[in-house]
Amino acid sequence: MIAKKKWLLPALCFAFFQTANGQTKDAAYMEKHRPQIHFSPRKGWMNDPNGMVFLNGKYHLFYQHNPDSTVWGPMHWGHAVSTDLVHWEELPIALYPDALGTIFSGSAVIDKNNTAGFGVNAMVAIYTSHSHAMEKDGFEKVETQSIAYSLDEGITWIKYKGNPVLPNPGIRDFRDPKISWYEPTKKWIMTLATMDHITFYSSPDLKNWTEESKFGKNIGAHDGVWECPDIFPLQHDGKHVWVLIVNISPGGPNGGSATQYFTGDFDGHVFTPNDTETKWIDYGPDDYAGITWSNTGDRKIFIGWMSNWAYANIVPTVNWRSANTVARELAIEKAGDKYLVSSAPVKEIDALKATSYDAKNVKAKNINITAKAGKLNGAAIMKLAADELMEFNITLSNNAGEKVVLGYDKTANQYFIDRSQSGKVDFAKSFGNKIVVPRLSANKNTDITLVIDVASVEVFADKGLSVLTAIFFPTSDYTDITISSKDGFVIKTLNLSHLTSAL
Repeated sequence: MIAKKKWLLPALCFAFFQTANGQTKDAAYMEKHRPQIHFSPRKGWMNDPNGMVFLNGKYHLFYQHNPDSTVWGPMHWGHAVSTDLVHWEELPIALYPDALGTIFSGSAVIDKNNTAGFGVNAMVAIYTSHSHAMEKDGFEKVETQSIAYSLDEGITWIKYKGNPVLPNPGIRDFRDPKISWYEPTKKWIMTLATMDHITFYSSPDLKNWTEESKFGKNIGAHDGVWECPDIFPLQHDGKHVWVLIVNISPGGPNGGSATQYFTGDFDGHVFTPNDTETKWIDYGPDDYAGITWSNTGDRKIFIGWMSNWAYANIVPTVNWRSANTVARELAIEKAGDKYLVSSAPVKEIDALKATSYDAKNVKAKNINITAKAGKLNGAAIMKLAADELMEFNITLSNNAGEKVVLGYDKTANQYFIDRSQSGKVDFAKSFGNKIVVPRLSANKNTDITLVIDVASVEVFADKGLSVLTAIFFPTSDYTDITISSKDGFVIKTLNLSHLTSAL
């Protein structure tokens, strides 16, 4: 999901190279650690995905962006579009800081009924205006909610003259509005992160907002500030199950940033949870600020920022920092009496498959998969299924002796990623810690999907109930995959598909 630029500023001169397979690449995307199937900005800093909305065959991705530095700074909304959630075209910056402040996280919707009066099918963005000037002077009410609209599918934007549409009630953390249309009441619903809980607001026109209720004061993880919420229904056995996503930093299950969720019911006024258990969309340290696209019908597509505030500003990249996860489709699975959210890479990623290797009844005592399937040369997807889950290790490695080991610990009943010997790890104390996720499925059999890029791995186990995402920084790209098992793990089916670059 590499950014492709069709517009070039006159002062810039970009170099292009031809790869061994004849593909032409912008030199920027041949940089060390540059992802090949994940979106990353050509230059500068990126964090939270924002304003994701689908319109006329295009998926719009806006994102927190500092174009002038590779560390967090004055926030703009960067902009990229895709027709397939895989190949991305980077467009000019959408929203710039103004007198109300810099442009923090938010969302976008298509106003099909012209409720705001900007025009039928206007694309309307709602975002947090953050005043650094007020913050510097010691004021608390530094964050308010503002809107802007576009009548040309997100290319140019007009900020509403009546901003802010939702003033600050007197609290420090008041941000990240996620907007959706609630048909039974014919109103827009805003899900807003307010300190350590969520506040729901409603509006008939995106301009005038009324508080409906609060949620989360005494439920969920509270070791950090709540941020970047989202609420939506998913179908399960003909029933609507509402999912409320709440990102939190710090306080994640493996340290630093993470994305928790709740399931329950929402009536346009109040969210009522099914249970009080804290659940996580992704237990890995490198999936944060994730929310879903709007205007995609029943399909709920999620994407997250593939980093962690514990080290995001100091990871060893040069001209850019951060990428996004692959786009993921969310669904509801039921385990006992609990509703759980499952994740799977979107099916569109299959279009990147080049060569594939298939095997059956693999005795995974100690086998080099790439010796049979060909060395890794960039990105790949590996899928395996087994009738009985047993202890195993999958190792990604290079000739320098660096490696990432992931697998299943039967005694602890958890999947894990160990990146302690993955390459450069000394830039952050916690980076080499072992990463774990409990096995949430009680089934005897298993299925596991690995999405591998040059500097990341995403693990989806048991139909995506247990998910781990981790980035890493080897001195040279990993080329080999080996599988080992002291228990005689037998893989019923195995597929390794090499992927072409998405740039």
